[in-house]
Amino acid sequence: MSTTYESRYASSPKEVKKLNTQELREEFLIDNIMKPGEINLTYSHYDRYIAGSAVPTKKALKLEPIEPLKADYFLERRELGVINVGGSGIVTVDGTDYPLEYKDALYIGRGNKEVVFTSNNASKPSKFYINSAPAHRSNPTVKITLKDAKKIELGSLETSNHRIVNQMIVSEVVDTCQLQMGMTELKKGSIWNTMPAHTHDRRMEVYYYFEVPEDQSVCHFMGPTDETRHVWMQNEQAIISPPWSIHSGAGTSSYTFIWGMAGENLDYNDMDKSKITELK
Repeated sequence: MSTTYESRYASSPKEVKKLNTQELREEFLIDNIMKPGEINLTYSHYDRYIAGSAVPTKKALKLEPIEPLKADYFLERRELGVINVGGSGIVTVDGTDYPLEYKDALYIGRGNKEVVFTSNNASKPSKFYINSAPAHRSNPTVKITLKDAKKIELGSLETSNHRIVNQMIVSEVVDTCQLQMGMTELKKGSIWNTMPAHTHDRRMEVYYYFEVPEDQSVCHFMGPTDETRHVWMQNEQAIISPPWSIHSGAGTSSYTFIWGMAGENLDYNDMDKSKITELK
């Protein structure tokens, strides 16, 4: 079987307050996501969210149910979002092929029994970044390109956060139960994402950082607004953000990140914002 997974249990702000640097990373950082020839998943007990990847090389990879799902097939009670951050490839859903180029996305609804990932070129494999959440109904499978995305331009170079938010798997673009995904591209010279910082107690989130130049890093800030912590992250790493935590990053250069979330509310603007000067 080419699928590996690990489980991460939920923790409260009171518990996290006592963690040292290594313990904090073990609790929230998802390292080594992109493993060639494997499907690699992390099952979070925050909203039963799954984040991970499929990196097919010479052989196609079939998405199999993992033990915590107690399901006959992966999407028996779930929906799935896929964004390709590698070479061109194909996602086959119940016999229908969906070609995905770099930064193309695919929403796959509940009830599809077979999902297969294939790279067009084994020497330049696809890197399918995967998010999944429980779903209460079935929705059509839809491919979304950056041209199809709802785009929001935010920030400015003066505040080092000029960025384009590409909303790809959101209710205004596709029918979805609770899963939302998109991609934020920072303009050259900007380093800050998601400022002013915010929480949304009605949903959790996962950030996946990529296009981080070699020898550069992103410092991800998390925790309650009055007692924040930081985690230094490298290219192609992800981090789990609990509902009670802010989620914001500053890089030593510009970069791109994929955000994915699930929970009570499909309203993207459902945010409890904090003034920058109030962060501690």
